[in-house]
Amino acid sequence: VDLRITQGAIVSIMGASGGGKTTLLNLMAGTLAPQAGRIRVAGQDLQALNFEDLYRLRRRMGMLFQHSALFTDFSAFENVAFPLRRHFRLDESILRKLVLMKLEAVGLRGAAGLMPAELSGGMGRRVALARAMVMDPMLIFYDEPFTGLDPISVGIIATLIRRLNDALGATSILVSHDVQETFSITDYGYILAGGKIIAEGTPDTLRASDSELARQFLGGKPDGPVPFHYPAKDDYATALTGVWAAGEAS
Repeated sequence: VDLRITQGAIVSIMGASGGGKTTLLNLMAGTLAPQAGRIRVAGQDLQALNFEDLYRLRRRMGMLFQHSALFTDFSAFENVAFPLRRHFRLDESILRKLVLMKLEAVGLRGAAGLMPAELSGGMGRRVALARAMVMDPMLIFYDEPFTGLDPISVGIIATLIRRLNDALGATSILVSHDVQETFSITDYGYILAGGKIIAEGTPDTLRASDSELARQFLGGKPDGPVPFHYPAKDDYATALTGVWAAGEAS
């Protein structure tokens, strides 16, 4: 797999379940090490970095986890504050201003004191987004940011991803199955299947792809290169005829 991510762009990685999208995301984030090949981020080879240098580089990255992954015993405020408390020794007044600034950016400053159990799915995802960007990262990873959300929340998250990426001057890498919303904000996309790139380009280029598998995925077609029927050892009609014949003989 050979990918090049343009600085400042929103790049999407799409494909059917089990195609390697999240694994690729974790490789780029440095949480997994590749068995072969190299990964370079901001001109640095991740495999050549020692622990301290990799840790320092990852402080410049943000991650919006699938299903938000909020700390259930922390308020919305403390969830967003967590990276700042972990990496810096800030005066509490400064920390408070930074956290409330990020919550305001996602429209949830008024929900700072709420616990995760008191938040809707969409609100929880927005808190997770505020946490992902609280340190003004240069690179933000999104793992299925639209999963499990209602249409209004999906639209809000998509809009925030685009606006915040542009406001921060960041680069965003987004893994998603939601073709419509992903295409509404992405600059360049890749479609994976079987651990390989089967199509790449702008949304318009992907829609016009020569790959039958890519067209099946983007169109949500129930049958195609990925068949509707799971392969069986025998032909169904033959097997059914055989069962019927055996029943008549008895």
